[in-house]
Amino acid sequence: MSIAQETARRGAPYTIGVGRRSHADLPRIEHAERSVASKRVISAFGFWIFLLSDIIMFSAFFAAYAVLSGETAGGPSGKDLFNLYRVALETACLLLSSFACGVASIGARARNDPMYYGGMAATALLGAAFLLLEIREFSGMIAQGAGPTRSAFLSSFFALVGCHGLHVTLGLLWLLTMMAQVFAKGYRADVMRRVLCFALFWHTLDIIWIGIFTVVYLMGLAI
Repeated sequence: MSIAQETARRGAPYTIGVGRRSHADLPRIEHAERSVASKRVISAFGFWIFLLSDIIMFSAFFAAYAVLSGETAGGPSGKDLFNLYRVALETACLLLSSFACGVASIGARARNDPMYYGGMAATALLGAAFLLLEIREFSGMIAQGAGPTRSAFLSSFFALVGCHGLHVTLGLLWLLTMMAQVFAKGYRADVMRRVLCFALFWHTLDIIWIGIFTVVYLMGLAI
């Protein structure tokens, strides 16, 4: 039986060569490795809690809109206000921005600067185009006298769609911050975690918008 097999049978640690670890060093090294892993896990867990709380908040807005969508108080309804062509253009911009964000994430993992910065720039431009179209929609409705104080239906509409637009605005600021961090610090592990968190946030906004497009606009035009 070899020395390694004998020591393994007895349960003793077997080390050979230069740089062997002593028994006193092993607990400190293992504790340090567990601490780093725990920090990553806690950060990811905290971000998922944030996303879930955001989804719960939007669920409350969806529920309020579902209850109040028919309360027009004699004012205009969705059929009178919604422009499906413009909303489809908004949806296309946001879906394409989500695709560009995915390309940027792949570029970040590959340490490919043109793919990363190009994808993030395309995401920013498409997200800004979405916001511009939404602002024009809101301003046009207000100019017609269909502001958020006109009826309960419009109050719930502006609250739901406006809250999503606010999240897109904050997401664009976060996007610019991530571009600056990669430029200044490179593709470090902590920066890559933030890039991943941003991508999850942006894709979540995309999913929420699909719900808005279906529940608010399509059903509003159909009823």
